[in-house]
Amino acid sequence: MWWQDVLWGFWNGITAWPVLLVHIFGAWDGFPLYNVDRASNWYDLGFLVGASGPFLGPGARTRRSRGR
Repeated sequence: MWWQDVLWGFWNGITAWPVLLVHIFGAWDGFPLYNVDRASNWYDLGFLVGASGPFLGPGARTRRSRGR
């Protein structure tokens, strides 16, 4: 089902940043960063939304302009 691919992609996107950091230091070889077996347009959409969360989501800092 398409929504399962979106949810798996979203989850893998959220966990991609910590897994990437751990992979840099040579651990967790059994946990891939991207699930090639689920690769589809819906999975890719969920992955991109999940992975962009720290940059575009509620945790991202907003730039506020001051009134003159």
